[in-house]
Amino acid sequence: MILVLAYSAVLLSFFSGLLGLMMNQRLYILKFSQYWFKKIPKDSERYQSLIAPCLEEKHFPFLLRKAVFVLLGLSGVFAILAGLSVLIGKEVVTDQLSLGLPWLPWHVRFDCLSGFFFLIIGIAVSSVSLYGPGYVNSYDESQHPFAILGLFTGLFVAGMLLVLLADDAFFFMIAWELMSVASYFLVAFQHENAANRSAAFIYLLMAEVGALAIILGFGVLAGFSDGFTFDALRKADLSTTWASIAFMWALLGFGMKAGIVPVHVWLPEAHPVAPSHISALMSGVMLKVALYGLIRFCFDLLGDVHWQWGVVLLILGTVSALGGILYAMMQTNLKRLLAYSSVENIGIIFMVLGLSMIFMANGHPQLAALGLLAVLFHAFNHALFKNLLFLGAGIIHHQTHQLNIDMMGGLIKKMPKTSMLFLIGCMSISSLPLFNGFVSEWLAFQTALQVDVLDNGVLRSLIPVAAAALALTAALAAACFVKVFGLIFLGLPRSHHCEKAHEIQDKGMLAGSSLLAGLCFLFGIFPSLIINLLNSVAGQLLGETLPNDAALSWLWLAPVSINHASYSPPLVLIGALIAGCVSFWYLRRSPSTVIRRAETWDCGFGGLTHRMQYSSSAFTMPFRRIFAKVWIIDEQIDKDMQGAMDQDVAAVHYHLRIQDHSWPRLYHPIERGVNNVAKLVGRIQTGNIRVYLGYSFVTLIIMLWMVS
Repeated sequence: MILVLAYSAVLLSFFSGLLGLMMNQRLYILKFSQYWFKKIPKDSERYQSLIAPCLEEKHFPFLLRKAVFVLLGLSGVFAILAGLSVLIGKEVVTDQLSLGLPWLPWHVRFDCLSGFFFLIIGIAVSSVSLYGPGYVNSYDESQHPFAILGLFTGLFVAGMLLVLLADDAFFFMIAWELMSVASYFLVAFQHENAANRSAAFIYLLMAEVGALAIILGFGVLAGFSDGFTFDALRKADLSTTWASIAFMWALLGFGMKAGIVPVHVWLPEAHPVAPSHISALMSGVMLKVALYGLIRFCFDLLGDVHWQWGVVLLILGTVSALGGILYAMMQTNLKRLLAYSSVENIGIIFMVLGLSMIFMANGHPQLAALGLLAVLFHAFNHALFKNLLFLGAGIIHHQTHQLNIDMMGGLIKKMPKTSMLFLIGCMSISSLPLFNGFVSEWLAFQTALQVDVLDNGVLRSLIPVAAAALALTAALAAACFVKVFGLIFLGLPRSHHCEKAHEIQDKGMLAGSSLLAGLCFLFGIFPSLIINLLNSVAGQLLGETLPNDAALSWLWLAPVSINHASYSPPLVLIGALIAGCVSFWYLRRSPSTVIRRAETWDCGFGGLTHRMQYSSSAFTMPFRRIFAKVWIIDEQIDKDMQGAMDQDVAAVHYHLRIQDHSWPRLYHPIERGVNNVAKLVGRIQTGNIRVYLGYSFVTLIIMLWMVS
């Protein structure tokens, strides 16, 4: 029954893509529908009220698009049901499909780890299915056909779900490539823009390089086993050296897809140019599929983890977390900022995953289970609030026709519902109490604080430094999203589009965002709802769960022991409500109290204008001075002079350009090296048939010599 739910989720997403493809043949479908319903009397009430409006040519494309997203939403619902069923039942279900190679059918395995990521995908896809119909209506069908968007969205979701079901290396890579190639076409959807084509090419190139690294990782395991099934790979007898080689290949492949520094550069290029609901799925879900792959490879297939691997993940995660949020702070494009924020959150996840490996390798499986639980919970939370923020960015873009936050402002009055939903996303990603992001980062800190159980002096020195970096990352994230919300929603409008903006009228777009916002608050108040499910994942994967005295009740959260540290979100909520009520009563205690409204002080300049407000570069200037070495900064101030001998300043122009160190220090040298090698290899193409016959003769002689 559980596998039926999982298969249904895959098939429904696949069928949604096929139905989207039929948009190209919508006239034939319309004619067929009209023929099918012609037997119903046209003057009947049922025909006039239900059928006739659907068969009108102007309404039919909208209904077909809606049907695509209905199938996608059903896929999400079935994925949620499948994930919850296997998590609650703590089962491991296997199957074989008569597909693939003649000697290697597709092997399927659905366990708690797969089920948890099914749950993540299901929630994200369900919210996107509500959001999508209203969002895609803004596209011009002649320039951006929905058939392409619908087809590859369905294939993208189906590919991600199949990755989670794969139980052999061949099936895994087929599903992985389906996910990668489908998402490439989604990134390149608006291909008339050169920036979109460039971003899509960079994404596809790095996706294929990552896929090759994953294949090499599987190849190392297969070289020491008798098959490509995961059961056979688990039995591979690897030395420490070969296990480390396999780990490094897997880290490169899955880390490249996850967006870990320094192989993150595709992410801030691809996410801003994709449609907003696709950006939400890529950032909120696809990155988690890469995390699933790394966890499956290291904890399940390799089995025995080494503490050195954990140190590598800890260092890479720390650099990614700090680097990601610092680069995010400097961005003015909202979706690019959110993309760099995903690098930061993936860094936090890798950091804590490294802690889990370190504790596991040093004989502390319960603390390793705590670390893994924090990793999975933060992955779940990030999927919620990052999807919410990307969908919110899509609404803002839809209503203001721009993503430059320096050109926004004052939208809280124009779009109050959107502003409230976006504020919840900002508070969640900033790890403020009462929201889900706080709980998972608190669990991450609790994991790091158990460092005193380790005997290794290097680890006892390194982990507190990483914990301090995590604290700094959290503070910088809060500052970053104060900037984001303040510049977009507060103050005065900075452009004509923002002045004319109004609340989105499509209820589905607000419903999709509201679903995610509600879950951010729900799991911030009652985190044990998810943590109890995650305990079963740790039990299956590590053989250990949190201690029995961890008091994982609805009221208290004490992951190590009630004597060490505890947190009670419901009590914090009650305290916040009491404080709010007392403050309200104190301010309104006198019946004669009158609320006085006055104009904002304009410093004597005679009227406020948007030019008096903070810009993004002004807000981040102190951080830019402190962390100047983190970026490549190109800062220019140009003055327009006038008057006699150009003594008077007519205008001042400020230009700021921030560049990622990864491009000039890593990728540009690689590009030059590849081009130089290509030129050398190109010399063998002489165009002379006698030279080519000589190549063939020499090759034949070498092969005969090798055979003999």
